[in-house]
Amino acid sequence: MPKPDLDLQLIDVTTPEGELVAPEWLPRAEGVHRQLRDRLGPDYVAKMRRVFADGARLVVAARGDVVVGLGVYRIYENTFDGLNLYVDDLITDETQRSQGVGQALLGHMEAIARARGCLAFRLDSGTQRQRAHRFYLREGLFITSFHFVKTLG
Repeated sequence: MPKPDLDLQLIDVTTPEGELVAPEWLPRAEGVHRQLRDRLGPDYVAKMRRVFADGARLVVAARGDVVVGLGVYRIYENTFDGLNLYVDDLITDETQRSQGVGQALLGHMEAIARARGCLAFRLDSGTQRQRAHRFYLREGLFITSFHFVKTLG
């Protein structure tokens, strides 16, 4: 287990209700977020506000004023196993990987899930992301199903 990074801050940019409480972190997160999601569109802040309005929440990992990772997640209920926390995006800046950032973000979101009474903690990961898969398996997540998609547009 890596040593705790005392310089690493985890900042909840949104409240559980979706209110943007730390808006200064949103533009700082854009560059890191685009390392995973290159199709976010030109107006990142407007896009993220729409995503928050639809139920997503954001936590950033920062050292000083620099975002080194982020997690976008949402809590929802389904008919299969009840209340879930689903991770839309988990990204660590490519220059900061293997330094405990992803582990800290996962732990933070898992703590939120437990506090909210979630019965499952879920995420999807592209089949090409083998390094990420090794990390998720090491962190106690399991592959439980296939995710099927049909592109409509």
